[in-house]
Amino acid sequence: MLGTDGERPAGLFGSVPVSEFAILAGLAAAIYGYLSSRPPALIAGLVICALGTMEVVGREHFTGYRAHTAMLAAIPAIAAELGVVALFGDPSERGLLLLAIVPVYVLCFFALRRQFAFARRARVARSARPQAPPVS
Repeated sequence: MLGTDGERPAGLFGSVPVSEFAILAGLAAAIYGYLSSRPPALIAGLVICALGTMEVVGREHFTGYRAHTAMLAAIPAIAAELGVVALFGDPSERGLLLLAIVPVYVLCFFALRRQFAFARRARVARSARPQAPPVS
């Protein structure tokens, strides 16, 4: 199993945990929408939570900190499924959706796995180099 080298990558907004707040707010909106039977609030909460989660896992994956290959490969596969349903409608045979989804998922999985291996090697090389002393 691969460990983690160095510190967790910094967020897009520096020390402000915007993605984590988005995940929390999305979770709260999703729970509210579910308990009050309000589909718009439920959908908005799930979308906000998913966006925050995608930012965190993408940042960790593409910097070689931690692999999130399966989760990231699922995103284009879900988009392909939504595209097929939008173009052709809901198929009577659900297995037909797999013809579009599985190849997209497999291609993205192997591409993301390869990219993580490169990012991982670069991260290990960066953490192995001695740090320059601070200039005073």
